[in-house]
Amino acid sequence: MISSHYRPHWPAERIYLLYSAVTALLFGLVFTASAVYQVTIAGLNALQLVLVGTVLEFSVFLFEIPTGVVADVKSRRLSVVIGTVLIGCGFILEGSWPSFVPILAAQVLWGVGYTFTSGALQAWISDEIGEENAGQIFLRGAQIEQLAALIAILPAVALSFWRVNIPIIASGTLFLLLAGFLALRMPEDGFHPTPPGERSTWQHMTATLRAGLGMLRKRPALYTILGIGLFYGLYSEGFDRLWTPLLLERFTFPAQESLPVMVWFGLLRAGALLLSMGINAWAQKRIDTAQSAQLVHTFAASSAALVASLFLFAVSRNLLLSVGLFWSVSMLRNLNGPLYTAWVNQRLDSQVRATVISMSSLVDALGQIAAGPLVGLLAVKTNLQNGLLASAALLTPVLLIFLYTLSLQKE
Repeated sequence: MISSHYRPHWPAERIYLLYSAVTALLFGLVFTASAVYQVTIAGLNALQLVLVGTVLEFSVFLFEIPTGVVADVKSRRLSVVIGTVLIGCGFILEGSWPSFVPILAAQVLWGVGYTFTSGALQAWISDEIGEENAGQIFLRGAQIEQLAALIAILPAVALSFWRVNIPIIASGTLFLLLAGFLALRMPEDGFHPTPPGERSTWQHMTATLRAGLGMLRKRPALYTILGIGLFYGLYSEGFDRLWTPLLLERFTFPAQESLPVMVWFGLLRAGALLLSMGINAWAQKRIDTAQSAQLVHTFAASSAALVASLFLFAVSRNLLLSVGLFWSVSMLRNLNGPLYTAWVNQRLDSQVRATVISMSSLVDALGQIAAGPLVGLLAVKTNLQNGLLASAALLTPVLLIFLYTLSLQKE
């Protein structure tokens, strides 16, 4: 454990909110620049772009449990500091070496780093201020993260006037500085090692899977919940990695000769974030998640609109229409996440809810890992449009699931 002697610690709440703001800002720098960097500077093709995402997803999936042992047994603070260092190193490697293999290695580094921080930070603040007080701090942190992600676009675009990789390297460097600050100022007074029986292990994952399969045999309706999670995973990796190269290949952006292309992608990201925040605020006021019929109809309609937007985005030859469709996809994805969570919570009792949610996350990750490379390979062998059409097609079966669910409600 990192020694805390003679170090004036900051209050835990302030550290948590600072961490939320700074990391959201630094991730925003990277996410605004990375796709353009990987296409225009590193020259990655469609398959390589998707493999970058697949390796990241697989690293998180593979190391989530082993790295959790540090937070459970040794120290939550140590786990957060290690993770922050690894994330920083990953971003510095990616931005400094524009080639496929180093970028792939960078995904492993920062993916493993993310697993050290995910869960550990939330467990740390709960230990420090009490579980009963943690809910409000989580909400405040989420609000700050949204704002910081939006603010990050401006410095990302400004730094890209120098070079497109600079936002990525700057983010990695600042992550290392943040880790040093946390090592000196992050308190840890409420930590107690998690008892062996309560720690996350591969045996626990296997037990969760077995319990989930047992529930599926007793409750066939759960197939609809897990099916939607699977198909959302199958489509998402391909779209996330291929929409940027499609726009770069298909369109010449206005004044591209005098303005870096990052300006336009920064505006795209800013518009997507603002519209997503707006639709979530609208949904909170207009959608009664306690009403089962309204919830499932809204979720079904939103998913149908998402499928249509994905297909149209893949074939659009008009720049303004493509921008509007990209924003539509972003809004609907941000809306569908909370709708799915509310739908799952509504259909399950508390005894099985955690198991089914864990299984849903598992099938989503497996879907991304399984389908992403195939979509990328199709895009390389044919073209980017076909890759994105395949991604849209992979989501289409959710519409059949909703038709089945709605037919059951009428009976």
